[in-house]
Amino acid sequence: MHRMTLTALALAALAAAGCANPSKDGGTKARTAQRMVRASRGVLAPVYAPLAEQIVSDFHLADAKGVGIDVGSGPGTLIIELCKRTKMRWINADINAEVFPAFFALAEEAGVADRVGAIQADARRLPFRDGFADVIVSRGSFPFWGDADEKRQGFAEIYRVLKPGGTAYIGRGFSRNFPVETARAIRARQGKKMQYDRQKAADELRGFMKDLGIRDFRVEVPEPAGAGGLNYGVWVEFHKPKAGGE
Repeated sequence: MHRMTLTALALAALAAAGCANPSKDGGTKARTAQRMVRASRGVLAPVYAPLAEQIVSDFHLADAKGVGIDVGSGPGTLIIELCKRTKMRWINADINAEVFPAFFALAEEAGVADRVGAIQADARRLPFRDGFADVIVSRGSFPFWGDADEKRQGFAEIYRVLKPGGTAYIGRGFSRNFPVETARAIRARQGKKMQYDRQKAADELRGFMKDLGIRDFRVEVPEPAGAGGLNYGVWVEFHKPKAGGE
């Protein structure tokens, strides 16, 4: 499948949801996109491959087919790593379309451009029909979805877009398999801006799941051996029941 064919698939989902094709954004979003690209290629560059490995292993995706979405993927580095490890097609659903040229260039370089697409999307109003995606992931996006009500709406949208039997893995920070010394070096470079209460964040995620009636979920606060309290972030995994409640 050609890259533009998958992009057209994403746009078709947008049309099916009754939304208009978003217009281009100006200078502020362009500068934000540039910062995101620099971070993905700099301080955060080591993060994505181990996270993709964990996701593929946890959810048995190596031989899986179907469609995955990364909400708030930015330059799409996680998608590229997931493409390398799966046979799935992946869509970058980010609110800032200025990141897409860098994403498509990265996909071309990695040789996976035929399995990726992109669509401008707000996490609180995802432009996909019900039951569209097999897997939905997001790293580092949900803290920026807004206040508690807006975050709850984002999780509701992700659940809506999942196919019956689908899986979501949403969070921030590092995967549990991420090397401790590398994690320590990244946190040292990030400084105080990444100091937050992980347990409070975990409780918030549990609250969203319960508010939305999602029963099959697990909240994880990774604590690898030797981390010594280092902030590895917080994640929630949840599943949509199969058709017929199986």
